[in-house]
Amino acid sequence: MASGVCSAADLSKLLGGAANATAAAEYICGNFDDVSNRFTDTGHAVDTTYLLFSAYLVFAMQLGFAMLCAGSVRAKNTMNIMLTNVLDAAAGGLFYYLFGFAFAFGTPSNGFIGSHNFGLTNFPSESFDYSYFLYQWCFAIAAAGITSGSIAERTQFVAYLIYSSFLTGFVYPVVSHWFWSGDGWASAVGANPLFGSGVIDFAGSGVVHMVGGIAGLLGALIEGPRVGRFDHSGKAITLRGHSGTLVVLGTFLLWFGWYGFNPGSFLIISKAYGNGGSFYGQWSAIGRTAVTTTLAGCTAALTTLFGKRMIVGHWNVTDVCNGLLGGFAAITGGCSVVDPWAAVICGFVAAWVLIGFNKLADKVGYDDPLEAAQLHAGCGAWGIIFTGLFATKKYVNEVYPGLPERPYGLLMGGGAKLLAAHLVQIVVIVGWVTVTMGTLFWLLHKFGLLRISVDEETAGMDLTSHGGFAYSDSDKNLELETKMKLPITSPTNERA
Repeated sequence: MASGVCSAADLSKLLGGAANATAAAEYICGNFDDVSNRFTDTGHAVDTTYLLFSAYLVFAMQLGFAMLCAGSVRAKNTMNIMLTNVLDAAAGGLFYYLFGFAFAFGTPSNGFIGSHNFGLTNFPSESFDYSYFLYQWCFAIAAAGITSGSIAERTQFVAYLIYSSFLTGFVYPVVSHWFWSGDGWASAVGANPLFGSGVIDFAGSGVVHMVGGIAGLLGALIEGPRVGRFDHSGKAITLRGHSGTLVVLGTFLLWFGWYGFNPGSFLIISKAYGNGGSFYGQWSAIGRTAVTTTLAGCTAALTTLFGKRMIVGHWNVTDVCNGLLGGFAAITGGCSVVDPWAAVICGFVAAWVLIGFNKLADKVGYDDPLEAAQLHAGCGAWGIIFTGLFATKKYVNEVYPGLPERPYGLLMGGGAKLLAAHLVQIVVIVGWVTVTMGTLFWLLHKFGLLRISVDEETAGMDLTSHGGFAYSDSDKNLELETKMKLPITSPTNERA
């Protein structure tokens, strides 16, 4: 009998031709099949529960983004930035349901874009269940949340709605199709992977972080810096966020959510490596991925702490939080295929990449209230290169089976093909996002829909667009609300 299959005809022969051998064999096989089916069902239930839990963790990152953004902007724009985070999720949910998932994973399709499953038709199927859609939606709105930070404090509310819908419904899904779908032209799980390796961007240093960061970079460049960010000579002036407490809270929530973002990208947990029956399997790879994620973030945080101390002369909690997140963004692409010691290198370099890009931003007059483009695009690009250098043969073959001779990290003896594929990834992401999101932001600017007026920006978007300040416990704020003929916030609702 084949392993895992019970044949009554074969079993009856083994029973020695007794009078009731056939009936006994049929009974035994019937019960065997029932038990086997129950184990299969349990495996599906365990994997689905794991994926749903991971999706919930990734969704919790939206709260982290909201708190981080709120703390990083001035108090007069708190309600505005928090509302944009809510709408990233809401608009992203509808447009990813209608179009985004189909463009990303609808199969069969061509290498450029998916073409089936619009509005989740033919769901669930052997290929996809609802939990998979939910998980991928959480990734899509994460990309949109990154962009909102770059253009905070001076962008019209309608522009947020337009760009968020376009990004989650079209721009991001096409990129995820290229690198994550089995039909994608550069996917590592495709039939003919690029350069024999495909792009190993496991949880999205490029697909999520670079897409969101480049989109934010373009929006911020087109609309220009905030009023007062640079003086008449071009010298950078720090416009501090109003709450370090919210920055730290948001950072820890994002850290927590990253354990769904990176380890959760395995999608299933009950998978053995080899013939099974061993303590080592995909569950071990998931644990290793959580460890590499942790080490990269911790190393980046400490490197930023001491690096900024040498540069500016004091310890800055906001810088450390951003450094930590930069380490996470960098390790996201290769978290499953590198050793823990390599993750330390990843985080160390990511910190200096962020510090360097922030220095460059000040030099060229670029303004990003959350350092989102520098952090997600810059550190994300480093993470893509890092994976091409440090991916190990053993882990690559475990996570991406089927091609025993698949190229792996250059510095690990695997040749330059994987690194070449990753350099292509960086180029095509920059090009695609520039053509799509750059055009959209330019059109919004051309039609006067992108940036608010100088007077609105000076007064604060909470006052001019959202009915009043988030914090209405100061006489100055109450006076401004009265001048604008807006209802004064109730004392019972002082804190929004």
